Amino acid sequence: MKKIKIMNLELEQTAALAPMAGVADASYRILCAEMGAVMTVSEMISAKGLCYDSRGSAELCRISEAERPMGLQLFGSEPEFIARAVNLIQEYHPDWIDLNMGCPVPKVVNTGAGSALMRTPGLAADCIRAAVKEASVPVSVKMRIGWDDGQINAVEFAQMCESSGAAFLTVHGRTRQQLYSGKADWTVIRQVKEAVKIPVIGNGDVKSAPDCQRMYAETGVDLVAVGRATYGNPWIFKEISAYFKNQEYIPPSPEERMQLMLRHIRMILEHSQKPPQLAIREARKHASWYLTGMKNAASFRARCYQLSSLEEAEKMAEEFLQANL
Repeated sequence: MKKIKIMNLELEQTAALAPMAGVADASYRILCAEMGAVMTVSEMISAKGLCYDSRGSAELCRISEAERPMGLQLFGSEPEFIARAVNLIQEYHPDWIDLNMGCPVPKVVNTGAGSALMRTPGLAADCIRAAVKEASVPVSVKMRIGWDDGQINAVEFAQMCESSGAAFLTVHGRTRQQLYSGKADWTVIRQVKEAVKIPVIGNGDVKSAPDCQRMYAETGVDLVAVGRATYGNPWIFKEISAYFKNQEYIPPSPEERMQLMLRHIRMILEHSQKPPQLAIREARKHASWYLTGMKNAASFRARCYQLSSLEEAEKMAEEFLQANL
């Protein structure tokens, strides 16, 4: 198995878990790490929210040993708040700090943060330098290839990140305008890799082990990060690892899928700071994803979005298995 070095970490060159707000919480990260994800990253943490003592922001900073190596990801567009937030999150001992300059959602972009920073590289540079100055761990940047088809500036932006002190980059091969639609442009990811000396992680449209190998071959990236293909399928990391080790990969049985779905729901209920009746709502989409593509799944997926307790989930899983005998 080939290994690569990112920061002071020696990692198997398989795949990392991409950061995903509203999805990749502690339970999700732990399961993916168990399945072989070589790195994990927190959900987006508001730099300003952290500075204003937001309980929700602070909760996103907790790290367990099972999730390591793990970075904490900040978003914001004001260097002074980025610097203060970096100081605050270091008490949680992240392995690195990631700055989000790729999120495309309006509520983030409209504040000048996320992928909006790709339109203001000078401000982005100030944010990176502010973070690097205060950080006792490496600082990385998550970015896109540009704002839209007319403003693809990934190469110049990546070079700016490197000169501002970023330790490595994660590049999602879409523009902000694309959101999560269309096709990821791996050619631009390759151009970024060729333009900088720091490690580059590639992200976008890796849905299988062969996709992962193809991204390495076509882009030359140091590591691949997998995002939406992990929905209900943390086994993809096992699949990728087996592929690169020339080992047989046996997909999970329906029983194994239901067992992990229920374990995932239990973990969400255990880790959440919210009351169980609210925490179970966060589990609904995950439950539905575990059923994707399976026989007789449609009606059961609809039931997932009505779940109000672990007991209901257990009953549904049992009935689903009976329907698939």
